[in-house]
Amino acid sequence: MKVLSEERKYSAQDFEKLPEGPPYYQLVKGELIMSPSPALEHQRTSKRLFHMLYTLIEIPKKGEVFYSPVDVYLDEENVFQPDIVVILEGSRAKMTKRGVEGAPDVVVEILSPSTGYYDLTIKKEVYEKSGVKEYWVLDSQRRTFEIYKNTQEGFKLTSQAREKGKVFSEILGIEIDLQEVFS
Repeated sequence: MKVLSEERKYSAQDFEKLPEGPPYYQLVKGELIMSPSPALEHQRTSKRLFHMLYTLIEIPKKGEVFYSPVDVYLDEENVFQPDIVVILEGSRAKMTKRGVEGAPDVVVEILSPSTGYYDLTIKKEVYEKSGVKEYWVLDSQRRTFEIYKNTQEGFKLTSQAREKGKVFSEILGIEIDLQEVFS
């Protein structure tokens, strides 16, 4: 990921003034960050997981599932574009003209060489503080899938698997087979 400028802090209002379309930016702790397009394996993993979630969440009308790029406004200094977000019926997050406002119920980040540091540190902390109920971290290279649930003590790892096996989402009440995600 490339930092556009470290000399100035940006706000959500500044972010909204950016032109629509590529290149895509995220606002991370007041810094505009641009990242390259994800690799094909990343996109395949995202596509498979999105399709599964769409089938399990949207078709039975339990909520909505969005894939990147979609702007998620968490506060005045943080507007992220997670790989996938899930907003359940009755969620505190709201869909508006500018994107998702507030913490989605589930946020999915698929690690890439250019984004992994941010996904595992800064963005994870912001997701935790903003009230994301579950944070899913996938690594399509290592074929790992981790689910963190937001508790009173912060994010706690509640389910994980590597290469094969299944993970369970308490928030969504679903089990996901890694072979279906990473095949």
